[in-house]
Order: sequence, then structure tokens, then C-alpha cells
Amino acid sequence: MAEIEREAMEYDVVIVGAGPAGLSAAIRLKQLDADCNVVVLEKGSEVGAHILSGAVLDPCGLDALMPDWKEKGAPLNVPVVEDNFYMLGASGEIRIPNFPMPPLMNNHGNYIVSMGNVCRWMAEQAEALGVEVFPGMACSEIVYGDNGEVKGVVAGEFGISADGTKGDSYEPGMELHGKYVFLGEGVRGSLSKQVIEKFDLAKGKEPQKYGLGMKEIWEIDPAKHKEGSVTHTMGWPLGKKAGGGSFIYHLENNQVYVGFVVHLGYKNPHVFPYMEFQQFKHHPMVAELLKGGKRVAYGARAITEGGYQSMPKMVAPGVALLGCSVGMVNVPRIKGNHNAMLSGKAAAEAAHAAIKAGRSGDELPDYEKEVRDGAIGKDLYKVRNVKPLWSKYGLTASLAIGGFDMWCNTLFGGSLLGTLGHGKSDAEVTELAEKHEKIDYPKPDGTLSFDRLTNVAFSFTNHEESQPAHLTLKDASVPVEVNLPKYAGPSARYCPAGVYEFVEEAGKDPRFVINFQNCVHCKTCDIKDPAQNIVWTTPQGGDGPNYPNM
Repeated sequence: MAEIEREAMEYDVVIVGAGPAGLSAAIRLKQLDADCNVVVLEKGSEVGAHILSGAVLDPCGLDALMPDWKEKGAPLNVPVVEDNFYMLGASGEIRIPNFPMPPLMNNHGNYIVSMGNVCRWMAEQAEALGVEVFPGMACSEIVYGDNGEVKGVVAGEFGISADGTKGDSYEPGMELHGKYVFLGEGVRGSLSKQVIEKFDLAKGKEPQKYGLGMKEIWEIDPAKHKEGSVTHTMGWPLGKKAGGGSFIYHLENNQVYVGFVVHLGYKNPHVFPYMEFQQFKHHPMVAELLKGGKRVAYGARAITEGGYQSMPKMVAPGVALLGCSVGMVNVPRIKGNHNAMLSGKAAAEAAHAAIKAGRSGDELPDYEKEVRDGAIGKDLYKVRNVKPLWSKYGLTASLAIGGFDMWCNTLFGGSLLGTLGHGKSDAEVTELAEKHEKIDYPKPDGTLSFDRLTNVAFSFTNHEESQPAHLTLKDASVPVEVNLPKYAGPSARYCPAGVYEFVEEAGKDPRFVINFQNCVHCKTCDIKDPAQNIVWTTPQGGDGPNYPNM
């Protein structure tokens, strides 16, 4: 494509992503200097449209950012009143008592929330302070300065035809330049991935690890509803097939969040994470809760799980990575939103000090230092060995040894195990299909469990079909010639939205089909593909899921 002429707009700070990290950064910048010129660019059709999280929120991030959040009407309406842990078998469950667990596992003082609604509220607070928030603006390119520093982003390019040419309604978008650019894209963001690679930010760090989180919102029988109740389970149906577990959170209005997380470090390519989730709902304990209810929404999202030892360097000239672009989830707590908020606040304070000193386009080492040495680093350091223990030795060992390790870190500030590594990436651990038995999953019954395409309709996903597919292949021959014979075509299973399929017709070779219209932007394909052949990029702004209150 020929060189495109674009208008440019200048800001002090350009923020990509209206999630908890990006919005916290925007709010803090304006708190520090009302004249600071800040813009937030969000690819979703509205703020919150692409936000999916459990979520039980530790309010410490909000406390630090806006101590008066209650008075300002933050949508934290359901305090946790009950905390349950269960180990599931096929037909029963065993309650795991709370008392042996380290204090960090206690949910007292936390809130069951819709993070989509929390972000909508945060965007209102940001705009009231003078932040420009632009939803429907996908950021498709990094703009570099004369010295190779990150100078800005390209946002709002529309109207490219499926063949890559400019259509009749083509709009070139704009370049938005900043003294500093913050990338708060969430897990496996496409621009963050480019920046990490260009500046070699992951050098010397452990591979990042991921999970796939799937979630449904159910309206249930009021007689079964327990507002403020939090339940986590492990064990069945995953067993030894993969790490992971479930969450069931009772929020207001007789609604329940039912979610399931599968760690993507599984070896058997026959594992079908979505069907594990659907099977889970048939456990007697869960089925009884949902009986007579109805599912009203569905979505899925990858989760960064590598923790302390997998966080890349967070700064490069002109740019800082925030929140899940770095990976700040506390895996045993299943919480990262508080750390995302704290990271946004820390990045804002570092950028404010730099701008005040007349700097721009350089690194912000004070931000990195605050993350690693401050509250975020302390939170993640205590639990750094839980994930590698689980990956290497399984659930039982991670409960016993991991629990002991968390107690040691909590009481003594250190561990007999030191800091364990993760070893291979989630793509690299995938083994050949011939080493594993094929798994037969029960067919969804349409009442408790649903096929993928039916559920995707409840994510309210939409993509303009005339644009190029935002899921691209480095080598178009790999899916059929490598992944299908060697790994039994795992993309047809690991995607929770049915984007990928192998179509077989009589007398013809199989065809690999990408139904990009189904994509819920979870990024699992970019993470788990054994050949690392699939690249996720942003579609045009406003496309993708439209989550109501995930």
C-alpha cells in the first residue's frame, strides 16, 4: 500500500486501551496536572464492550487512585460475604476449609463486580477531569520517531477491503503523538507484542504463561441466589488433562457469574477447553444451582498467568506497558485488576515527573522500579511459585507445596524453593496427537450446556465482513500440512468461539477456514498455536464482542 498521508494530533500522553490500567493512568495524570493533555483510545464500540473479568475486585487499587470512590458512586455494590472452595469429583464435592489458606486468599473486604461497568464508571470520572476518551478507535500501528523511540500510534483507520485495498469508504485514520505512549491493551495486545519484540523486553525473563477464561452470566431462581457468595472449584472435569478450575459469583439481581479457566500449558492437543466448561455445568452441585435459570451472556478472554518471573521489562524509549500487557495477575487469588490500576497510577506519576522535568520520548525507569519493588511486586512475589508448581507437578502438589510456599513467603518474605521457572511456552508444551488418547466430550444439551456458535451469539459479537481478516497466517500451508497431521488440528478446539475449522469434502484435501466474524478477541490462537503461525491483529474500531456487564 502506498504511503498514506495522515493528520497528526499532539498530546502529552497517549493511552491505548480503556481498561482499568489505562483509565487509572488517565485519571492520575489529570489529578497531578489538570492541564496535562491526555487521550484514551479504545477499540471496543464503547468503554467496557471488550472487558471480561471474573471478577472479585480487591479495592486497594481504587483506594489508592480515588479514596472517595464510594461517594463518587463506583459500581462496587456486592461485598463478598461467603468464601467457598471445593474439590470436585464426577458426582460429588469435598469442601476445602478456609483456615489452612494464607491470609492473601481471603476475600473479606473485596467486591463482586462487573469490570465492564467499573471501567464505564472510570471513563466517566476521567472525562469529568478533562481526559479525551475515544471508543471505536482501534490502534493499528506504532509510530516511531527519528531516533527509534515510540512516538505515537495510528488510530481510526476504516474501510480497507478484504483484499487489502482502500474501499470507497476508506478513512486513513490519524496519528496521535505523545511525549509518552502507554499500552494498556490487556493480554497479548498486538502493539505490546510488537514493542516487546522490537526492544527485546522479554530478554532474561521466563516465558509468559496463559490461561483461557470463559464466562457466562446466568439469571437463576431467586430461592437459590445468595448475593455476595463466592465459590471456587478445582478437579473435575479437568482432572489431569490440564490445570484450571471454576468460579461461581453471586452478584445482584439474581444473577450469577459462572466461569471456567483452563491453563493453556496442557500437553494433549485433543483437550477442548470450551467443552470442559460446558461439561462442568453438569456437575450435580452446579446443575442444581442453574436449574430453572437462563444464560444471558457469554464471553472468553485469555489471562496472563506467568506472574513475577515472566514480567518483561515494562519501559522502552517513549513507551510503557501497563497491567496485563505486562502480566500482573495473582494466579491463586485469580485477581489482577487491582494491580492493573496500581500500574496505571505508577506510570502516570513517572510520566508526570518526566514531563515536568522537560523530558519526552525516553524511558520511565521510575515506573518499572515502582512496579517491581512496590505493592504490585510484593503481591506477585509471594505467589510466584504456585503456577510453575501446578504446571510441573499437578493440582495436588500445587495445593500442598504451593500453600506451604505461600505461607513461607507471607511469614518470612522468602521461600526454600527460591524462584521456580516455567520452562517452555504454552505453544511449545503441546505434544503430538499420537501420544494421547482422543477425548470424547458429551454433546451439549441446550439447557445447561451449549454449542459454541449458539453461545457466541450471546457475546453480541460483530465484525464488518468486507474488511481483511484480522487473524492472519504466517504460512498458509501450516494448518493442513503440519497442525492437522501432527496435532489433530488443535485450533478447531482451543478457540472458544469456533473461529477455526478444517473442512473436509469428498475427494478433496482438507481446507482450513477462518471464520473471523466469530472472534471474541480472546487471543488464545496467538498464544497456543503449536507452530506460532497465527497472528492476532486489531480489526477496525468498534468490531468484536459487545459485552453488556462482563
